[in-house]
Amino acid sequence: MEIHTVEKLQKQALKKSSADFTRLGFSLFFMIGVLTYSFLSNGGISNNMFLAVAALIGAYMAMNIGANDVANNVGPAVGSKALTLTTAIIIAAIFEAAGALIAGGEVVKTIKNGIIDISAFGGNSDPFIWAMMAALLAAALWLNFATMMKAPVSTTHSIVGAVMGAGIAAAGFSVVNWGTMAEIVASWVVSPLLGGIVAAAFLFAIKKSIVMKDDKVEAAKVYVPIFVALMSLAFITYIILKGVQQIWPKILGYLNMLPLVSLEITKSPKFSLAFTIAFIISIFVYFIVKKRVGANTTTLQNSRDSVNTLFTIPLIFAAALLSFAHGANDVANAIGPLAAIHDAIVNGGVSSSASIPLWVMGIGALGISLGLALYGPNLIKTVGTEITELDQIRAFSIAMAASVTVIFASQLGLPVSSTHIAIGGVFGVGFLREWMHVKDEKNHTIEEDINIIKDEQLNKEIYKTELKNLQDKIDKSQNDYIRIVELYKLIENEKKIIKSTKKSIKKAKKVQYVRRDAVKKILAAWLITVPAAAILAGVLFFTIKGIMI
Repeated sequence: MEIHTVEKLQKQALKKSSADFTRLGFSLFFMIGVLTYSFLSNGGISNNMFLAVAALIGAYMAMNIGANDVANNVGPAVGSKALTLTTAIIIAAIFEAAGALIAGGEVVKTIKNGIIDISAFGGNSDPFIWAMMAALLAAALWLNFATMMKAPVSTTHSIVGAVMGAGIAAAGFSVVNWGTMAEIVASWVVSPLLGGIVAAAFLFAIKKSIVMKDDKVEAAKVYVPIFVALMSLAFITYIILKGVQQIWPKILGYLNMLPLVSLEITKSPKFSLAFTIAFIISIFVYFIVKKRVGANTTTLQNSRDSVNTLFTIPLIFAAALLSFAHGANDVANAIGPLAAIHDAIVNGGVSSSASIPLWVMGIGALGISLGLALYGPNLIKTVGTEITELDQIRAFSIAMAASVTVIFASQLGLPVSSTHIAIGGVFGVGFLREWMHVKDEKNHTIEEDINIIKDEQLNKEIYKTELKNLQDKIDKSQNDYIRIVELYKLIENEKKIIKSTKKSIKKAKKVQYVRRDAVKKILAAWLITVPAAAILAGVLFFTIKGIMI
């Protein structure tokens, strides 16, 4: 028996080891390919080897973004069984790459959100290049570590902290824009809080309007089209505002070719126009979904599981759209510093923005997709299954939170992180389930237990009074002594019943739908992301500087 167990463990270990080596092999092949291509295609540049190494690090960073950050987009859909892990990875990889290549932008500000003042470098490109390389490598290493620990962290915060740390090492503390850093610290609180509140609000609304109704099928016919239309309104607005900023002028140009259409050409979409377009499309979505749900009512059962199936297709669209928007926005975290290095090497100077060659954009797009495919499953499982149990309705609420919160926060000028919003949405859904468990599902049981305790305490007091009277009696009969013994037993029995009932109440109130250890681990990772990346970047800057001088 023990021999068979050892053999089984050996086979499992060899299988895992083989898979690890395969993933590592693909990763190294991609990074070496990037290094070789960059070196050969930039042969005319004097510092082309340094650029090739920077491209290698950019590829490494892109893969780590794919491994860690993309899980937030598809994790809830996988956890709810709306998508299989393989299908989710394929959809996310395609739409991440599409978002990066189509809408990632021809120009990306390399110094994210004004983290450091580039004038402090005095036009000296060498320290700037070393700082950007140190920042890129530090952020990538931190993301790699967080992924190994199964902690979803913000890639934006990682690169921001790394740029800050490298900037301080290169030019001192005065180089940092501390106002921007204060906003980032604020986002640690604002993002998960807003995400949790919005996700919980949508889940509560769906429960009250559909799940808790006696006739769930009829309620679904009325409200599911409304909720899906709201999702399309939120997501289309989100995609227009966050996913197509860089190609927006071209889109307006094409629209102006249509008869009776004359739109002002702007660099980025305005909220009013984005919302109007989304609203018109959502009306069509409403009638399409209403017709589809109506046609399926004969096959639907009057149960929560049956209603859940109506949210499967919307969740697939949500995962795809979130991945597209993420690819369009967060590709800059991988290639922004690389673009800065490329610009500084090619032009011999330091600028706040830089044109990005297609091959650099391709590194970001392919790297994110490859990192997701090779190393994404661990974080997808963490987000989808290891924080709280998800079904389609809960996952739908989280997806809604991801889009609605970003739109709401951007219009109010609040600093938010999409990663923190998504994870906050998972927390919000789980904690709402705990609250409703006590308040609704177990409330009647708790009330019954409380009434039992009151009755037993009253009986105990009656028995105690009778016992005292008998004990005070001077001339006791044999029956009195027998009754005294009975009363002691009855009082002791009442104590046991009261104690047991109190334990039952405590247990009912302590039901946990959110894993506390997962919450603590993720919150700790969030808090140390910026300082950890900053310290690591500072150390790497001095290391690179020491090698180069």
